[in-house]
Amino acid sequence: MTGGRRRSESSRRAILDAARVLLLERGYERLTIDAVAAQAGVGKQTIYRWWGSKGAVVADAVLEGGLVPPSIPLPDTGDIEADLRAWLRAWTARLASGVGRNLILALTAATAEDRAVADVLYERFTGPHEQLLRDRLESARAAGQLGSEVPVPAIAGVLIGSLLYRVLSRQAPPTVDDADMVVRLVLTGAA
Repeated sequence: MTGGRRRSESSRRAILDAARVLLLERGYERLTIDAVAAQAGVGKQTIYRWWGSKGAVVADAVLEGGLVPPSIPLPDTGDIEADLRAWLRAWTARLASGVGRNLILALTAATAEDRAVADVLYERFTGPHEQLLRDRLESARAAGQLGSEVPVPAIAGVLIGSLLYRVLSRQAPPTVDDADMVVRLVLTGAA
C-alpha cells in the first residue's frame, strides 16, 4: 500500500470486497482495476492512490478477507511421517479446490509483478506456514526421527514446492496419493 490522502474506510472495504469477489469469479489474469473500481463504486484513481498495483490490491484483499487459511502448527504425535502426511494431505485438499488453485495462481502472479507485494505475502502468509513446518522438522530431528545432518530448510522447500509446482504448472491438482508419495520420498532421502 502507498501513502496519500486519508482513506475512507468504507471505500477501502468496498474495494477489497470487490477485488475478492472478482478474483474468485474471474481469476487474477482477468481481474482489472477498472472492474474493481466499478464494482466498488469508486474511481480507479482512488485505487491507484492507495495501492501501487493490481497485485497490491489483491494481496490486501486476500490477506484481510479470510481467504488465507490460518497458520496451524503441525501435529506432533511422535511419528514424523504420519504428522507430515496429515499436514500435506490437508494442504493437498486446499490446493485441489478451485478456490485454492485460483488463490495460489493469483498470489504467485501478484508476487511476480511487485517485489513489495512478494515481501508482504511472504511475511504474512508463506513465512509463518513454512516456519511451522520447519519447527516440526526440527523437533523430529531433536527426537532422533531425522538425522542430525538433515537440511530442514531444503526438506521444507521440497514439501511445499512439490504441491505448488502442480498448481503453478496447471497440471491435475495434487492428490492424497501425491502427498503421501512426496513424504515417503523426502523421508527416504533424509534417512
